[in-house]
Amino acid sequence: MSEKTLQIRDKTIFDGFIVKYLLKFIFKVWFKLSGWKAINSGHDGAGITIAAPHTSNWDVVYAMGAAIIFDIKIYFSIKESWCRKPVIGRLMMWMGAIPINRSGAQGQIDKIRMFVNKHKEQHVFFLFTPEGTRGKVEKWKTGFYHLAQGCDLPIFLAKVDFKNKESGVFHTYQLTGDKEQDIRSIQASYKKIRGKYPELQFPKYTGPLPELSEVESLILKTIHSAKGVATQFEIAAKLKANQLSTKMLDFLVEKGVLEKVEGNDSEPKYQLTFAGRGCLLHLYPAL
Repeated sequence: MSEKTLQIRDKTIFDGFIVKYLLKFIFKVWFKLSGWKAINSGHDGAGITIAAPHTSNWDVVYAMGAAIIFDIKIYFSIKESWCRKPVIGRLMMWMGAIPINRSGAQGQIDKIRMFVNKHKEQHVFFLFTPEGTRGKVEKWKTGFYHLAQGCDLPIFLAKVDFKNKESGVFHTYQLTGDKEQDIRSIQASYKKIRGKYPELQFPKYTGPLPELSEVESLILKTIHSAKGVATQFEIAAKLKANQLSTKMLDFLVEKGVLEKVEGNDSEPKYQLTFAGRGCLLHLYPAL
């Protein structure tokens, strides 16, 4: 006899007044004593949320702590087998588990899409781990991208950063329609986030963000607004800067966030590298 299909709960731990505020107090005290900080990009409404890197079960705990502190309701993806375990399975569903059965891929996607569409007007984060496991992987599962596209929702970029002790959403990403570029830009931002076990991360942890001055950050933002490529003159004009030295731009090239492109005319152009795009996602909550 086939197993009964598990239904995602409409009411979870985040809807209970007493339990939610008790947990809120506990997490606030815990974060303060342990030196952790809950962060939020400030976006209202629903979003498909990805959390990476995922190398430990502690990731879910810290993510839930940040959500409860900010009064955000979250649902998180988890293997269906966990939700079928006695006692712990019922607890997982009450906490907002979205049971994932990869053997019925299309049916799973349709079920999740219907549930997301039902709640998309609420302040709800639908949390997915693109690595799909705590173990070492060589690529991301990109179902979250198609789900965001199909439900017309932004992708919230969430992190549990064990180096800076930060948990929460750092950017609201609006899809461009170019899947490959979107995924590579998002992955570039996660290369700067250190998981609990960085040797298991994908993409590989490459160290903290480069130190950028306010002017240098604005240069990156300006090039982004110019569709990713601009001349030195165009950058200076948008910044309303009388002087923008080639030395400063070359310095950003050395940092790996810009690259110089020789155009058809004599004036070179500068464009963002994917590392530069990744930095921008940390510097600005939305672009």
